[in-house]
Amino acid sequence: MFCSEVYAESKPELFSGTRTHSSDRTMDLGLAEDHFSRPMGSIVASDIEQLKMAIEECKKLILELPEHSERQKDTVVKLIHLRLKLQELKDPEEDEPNLRILLEHRFSKEKSKSVKQTCDKCSTIIWGLIQTWYTCTGCYYRCHSKCMNLITKPCVRSKVSHQSEYQLSICPEIGLDRQDYRCAECRTPISLRGVPTEARQCDYTGQYYCSTCHWNDTAMVPARVIHNWEFESRKVCRSSMRYLALMISRPVLKLKEINPLLFNFVEELVEIRKLRQDILLMKPYFITCKEAMEARLLLQLQDRQHFVENDDMYSLQDLIDISSGRLSCSLTEIHTTFAKHIKLDCERCQAKGFVCELCKEGDILFPFDSHTSVCHDCSAVFHRDCYYDNSTTCPRCARMTDRKQDEEPA
Repeated sequence: MFCSEVYAESKPELFSGTRTHSSDRTMDLGLAEDHFSRPMGSIVASDIEQLKMAIEECKKLILELPEHSERQKDTVVKLIHLRLKLQELKDPEEDEPNLRILLEHRFSKEKSKSVKQTCDKCSTIIWGLIQTWYTCTGCYYRCHSKCMNLITKPCVRSKVSHQSEYQLSICPEIGLDRQDYRCAECRTPISLRGVPTEARQCDYTGQYYCSTCHWNDTAMVPARVIHNWEFESRKVCRSSMRYLALMISRPVLKLKEINPLLFNFVEELVEIRKLRQDILLMKPYFITCKEAMEARLLLQLQDRQHFVENDDMYSLQDLIDISSGRLSCSLTEIHTTFAKHIKLDCERCQAKGFVCELCKEGDILFPFDSHTSVCHDCSAVFHRDCYYDNSTTCPRCARMTDRKQDEEPA
């Protein structure tokens, strides 16, 4: 009754076979108040057909009216309302659950009605005002409620959890023939000529994808960064884009094994490595210092936890920040703060300094000072010139050896 009654009222004008009074008819396009308040369960197929006819007539009237006139603008608004109502009848909102789990995705029902998104499954717009849609809390895959049962892509976060490593070959292309001229993900037929569907290459995997699985998104490719120190964004498929976004802060790159020569050509890397080594030497002072623990000094590196665990693992975000100069500035500032606490602010930490036992001169030394050397066996600290120029063994190691021999039973 809802659409048929309204349509019956508007029909004599909408489809009368004459267009001489089109400007007067634009204000009556089947948009009476009851058009948007029909009781659920009373929708019939004829309602949809009648709305389609009303939409077509509305489009014709828009073309007939003077351009940019107020009546034309009102008619455009009415056309939008008709289309929204048609979409609502085609895809009525159901009582959807707030959380759905599918292929390791954890889909959460979205409440936003105004933000325009695109469905990752069907590549069409999600009209939040009238459509139910979900977002995966793990990989941020978005889709209509009606598309969820058609999803074939597992959650990328599960891949990150099970396989935290990068493809480190630059664009490892295998050719369309090896893919049987099909999308590497959904197996849709593709070709470079665009018939039946355009083939788009992902610079990260080297494989070809259809336009549904590859939206020409761009991302920095780890292999190009590590081997070429190149930070230009390249076109990647949707799944690669999500994988790279989730992996960007994970410290999985051991540069000295993957490309040790990089340190010979990128001075900033050498600087960062030295700062990280110093911070690791400072860490024992902080974990035994009450003041440092209360001040939570080490939490200044909470976004790069691996910096207080080792000095050789890097994340892709680390390399990006090194290239831009941001990491050098922030890490130098943290290094200065840490050194100031140990050498100037805290008497307890100062008491753990060293006196060079080889020359017995100069200020108190710390292992992170630039002019010092550290014994690898006992961690004693000496002036660099004294330790390397002295041909004898470390005095502290010698004392420890003598003490151990004295304690052994005769």
